[in-house]
Amino acid sequence: MATSADELREEVRRRYAESARAVTRGGCGCGGGSCCGDEESSGAFGEALYDAEQRGDLPEAAALASLGCGNPTAVAELREGEVVLDLGSGGGIDVILSARRVGPTGVAYGLDMTDEMLALAQRNAREAGVVNAHFLRGVIEQIPLPASSVDVVISNCVINLSVDKPAVLAEIARVLRPGGRIGISDVVAEDRLTPEQRAERGSYVGCIAGALSKAEYEAGLQAAGFAQVSVELTHRVADGMHAAIVKAVKTG
Repeated sequence: MATSADELREEVRRRYAESARAVTRGGCGCGGGSCCGDEESSGAFGEALYDAEQRGDLPEAAALASLGCGNPTAVAELREGEVVLDLGSGGGIDVILSARRVGPTGVAYGLDMTDEMLALAQRNAREAGVVNAHFLRGVIEQIPLPASSVDVVISNCVINLSVDKPAVLAEIARVLRPGGRIGISDVVAEDRLTPEQRAERGSYVGCIAGALSKAEYEAGLQAAGFAQVSVELTHRVADGMHAAIVKAVKTG
């Protein structure tokens, strides 16, 4: 069983690489043991969280590679000309949708640590005819973008997979411009659950064991310099565990 931060990160990378390979072979990305969940929670993850119109405008591989727990582009209120960053961009579905929303004067970046996912995302963006989408290799604890260079940060069921969540929240605050905002979908635990109880409900790579509680998420964002913090639970993914919409605005 993985115990160290490096081992956990490598386990996550390996699982998502296999998901990308499964999609490339024409299958579903859930086959790699991803955040798609088990039978009980399968409806709470993946492409079903996007409406038919959105799925119809995407390459099939982008929809199949969607492993998230929400649809952050539906809550981020993206505007023409904005710069958007998607943390853990996977097969590129949210980057492609964001690129279209911000239009030709805007830019959508996707950041991922998995080479196989980056290759899949780049292929999907080409097939979608999106030219203002750019994909970066790296980890979300060290975002390879300058300070104050982004208007909006989105993410779809990825921050719970980080081995250093305070670093992620601090990096989000660093790259956002003053007044910049976040629109994140993530798995969040009820405050009553201890970390040990969260681990009993699912694996780390299954987006359960590493999830923050609602209160921990709110406190972490406030400590990183965010205001107007909102963590709204939306649907159940396991006992005491929920998909959530996380919003906040960078102060200063």
